[in-house]
Amino acid sequence: MSLAAFASEACSADLERGARIFRSCAGCHTIDSDRSSFGPSLKGVAGRTAGVLNDYEYSTALKAAGEHGLVWTDENLATFLSKPTKMVPGTKMRFAGLWGFEIDDLIAFLKANP
Repeated sequence: MSLAAFASEACSADLERGARIFRSCAGCHTIDSDRSSFGPSLKGVAGRTAGVLNDYEYSTALKAAGEHGLVWTDENLATFLSKPTKMVPGTKMRFAGLWGFEIDDLIAFLKANP
């Protein structure tokens, strides 16, 4: 993604709101470290193949999704964050999902913190 495209995307999203939304994720996920905790690290998640971090024990379903080509694009992250168990039945992520405007802001925040 070009710098101009990223800047345009970042301007349309609310990064502060994305940071606030991430606080509810921070109980299980980190963004400022490559080390996973209760959930996998989300540092660099944008563009990463699903289920590949060595220091996290993913569900069989998420590992299989990655092996079959699931990459965390904006679209795939948005779909997953709206209803994780619908996109990847059998995922260990026990989270009901976010609203669309929350998802856009969270994804922009994740991408702004590679």
